[in-house]
Amino acid sequence: MVRTPLTPEERERGERLGQLLRVARGERSMVDVAAEAGVSAETLRKIETGRAPTPAFFTVAALARVLGLSMDELVARCALVAA
Repeated sequence: MVRTPLTPEERERGERLGQLLRVARGERSMVDVAAEAGVSAETLRKIETGRAPTPAFFTVAALARVLGLSMDELVARCALVAA
């Protein structure tokens, strides 16, 4: 399967998502948050650093639940910016 390259805007959205999750995690360990969400610490690390700018919906939903973030908030803060 060949993936279409991400646009700069899509990469930026992934970086915003990662930053939002990192801030929401605060002092909690990456390992603890990832385990509670049912994802690997490496997956969370990749999302937080922007190396996985398009994570699966259910991964984001699980992390949002654990971190006390609403999906509406994530959408609003990570939406693509219109040019």
